[in-house]
Amino acid sequence: MYSMTGYGRGEFRQGGIELTVEIKTVNNRYLDIAVKCPRIFVAYEEVIRTTVRDRLTRGHADVFVTLTDKRERAKGLYLDEGAAKAYVDTAERIKELFPALAYDVTISSLMRQPDIVRAEEAAGADEELIEALKSALSAALENLDVMREREGKKLAEDMLSRVSTIEATVAKVVERAPLVAEDYKKRLEEKVRNYLDGVNPDEGRLLTEVAVFADKSNIDEELTRLKSHVVQFREICELRLVGRKLDFLVQEFNREANTLCSKSNDIVITKLGLELKNEIEKIREQVQNIE
Repeated sequence: MYSMTGYGRGEFRQGGIELTVEIKTVNNRYLDIAVKCPRIFVAYEEVIRTTVRDRLTRGHADVFVTLTDKRERAKGLYLDEGAAKAYVDTAERIKELFPALAYDVTISSLMRQPDIVRAEEAAGADEELIEALKSALSAALENLDVMREREGKKLAEDMLSRVSTIEATVAKVVERAPLVAEDYKKRLEEKVRNYLDGVNPDEGRLLTEVAVFADKSNIDEELTRLKSHVVQFREICELRLVGRKLDFLVQEFNREANTLCSKSNDIVITKLGLELKNEIEKIREQVQNIE
């Protein structure tokens, strides 16, 4: 079991290249990946997303890439001729509109514009940088999984302890359920006697009324399903990717608990049903953290 929340860091330090990849993940219903990296890796962003997507199935992941390149390399400059021409044409048009202004566009002023002249390496990373990125990204994902697995284990322990509480509460309901109809019969018999001023009620009519009540308040199916859900929950917790399965199962838990409370017609069982709903809600909150 893996938590959706985690942090992983990977580094590459070799041959003048210092590259770090950090990945931070938080809860999200679907998989969402945001990449922030130096301009030199812009063309490689989709590859980064694909690599992360191979390891995660849901959650929001922020990927941060930092680079310091200390290698001795000849660096060229890239000229965007179209941008340069646009600057000059615009300057000449302004001069036509305002002839009194001095025309001070020079080669030096154009070269200071970052979108006209830039370092050639900004156009793309070489093979050595790409390999460094892959290495650091892989290490970051490994460290992320270690942390997510550790957090997932804690979540599993907490949820399983709550499932044990649910199991114990269901056992109390099972013990109480057979007594509900008998208690109803006693209360009904007492009410009839009070109304009839001590006259004994018709036993046959009384039993018929109790039978109808017992049928309406029967919760055997709900209890059977709850016990089955407990078994399924424990089995699912042994798997790796369980978030969506547990999310669905918790909805089923909640449905049975609601039905149990509405059908029981017994204050003791209703109270136990509310305790069930409380534990189920706590499990539901934890399930939102699981991949």
